Amino acid sequence: MFRHVLVPLDGSHLAEAALPAAASIGAKLRASVTLIHVIERRPPDSVHSDRHLSDVDEATAYLAKLARTAFPTDVKVGTHVHSAEVNDVARSIVDHSDELEPDLIVMCTHGRSGPREFVFGTIAQQVIALGATPVLLIRPEVQERKPGFLRSTILVPLDSHPDHARCLPFAVGLAKPFGVPIHLLSVIPTVETLAGHEAATGRLLPGATRALLDIDEENALAYLEERAGALREDQIEVEVSVVRGDPAAKIVDTAGQMHAGLIVMGVHGTLGSAAFWERSVPPKVSARSRVPVLLVPIRDR
Repeated sequence: MFRHVLVPLDGSHLAEAALPAAASIGAKLRASVTLIHVIERRPPDSVHSDRHLSDVDEATAYLAKLARTAFPTDVKVGTHVHSAEVNDVARSIVDHSDELEPDLIVMCTHGRSGPREFVFGTIAQQVIALGATPVLLIRPEVQERKPGFLRSTILVPLDSHPDHARCLPFAVGLAKPFGVPIHLLSVIPTVETLAGHEAATGRLLPGATRALLDIDEENALAYLEERAGALREDQIEVEVSVVRGDPAAKIVDTAGQMHAGLIVMGVHGTLGSAAFWERSVPPKVSARSRVPVLLVPIRDR
């Protein structure tokens, strides 16, 4: 499933928080890793309080050092510096994904907001929205407190949309080598947490809406049990649950309560669409979660 991992780095200690997860995946899955740095046109002097790497030779030496020191000796690590200056770092990363063909991109997700930083909501957001490669988002402050990667349950939120279950093979591809169980979760809204036209209907017909949501809960549990049965046949330890409330909030709460090691979600994206990031549940989960999140882009087949 994951044979080649791409790790974009900007020279900051913050971005380096992605390295332990990449090293762990490389070791467990016998995957190769490529560290990449993109030379930016008119870069800032610093990024995340560290000096920004704008010199090709310096960037090459930096990546080579990390390749030697941040990975087990049995993990094959390559480096690549894109020397031609670019204005759009995210677009360059996506283009390199097409060229280098990684199965996974690992990036950090949090830091001071800024247009040239590897932070959630800017470059990481754009890589997910523009590309077709799964992206593992790591929160660096959590990584510092809890070294290591994937020592507990993988939480996979699902709904009745069949496309969203296309993230399941990626969860299985990590659960097996890391020896952790999978927990399938569905979140059914309450009348109070419905949105859009459904919220208007709920206000006009609260009793009927509650009854329909109760039916949705029963159907969701049956759907999860069906999915779980197939996974158990594949020798995967699986649990299921259905909760009620706001989807993003409940997913984050459930991950915290069960001390999940990873959340895996499918995500729809429209090229260049800000609405994708503002309204979609997976990005909201990533913004709030203290647990690493693997977002699997779902494109039309």
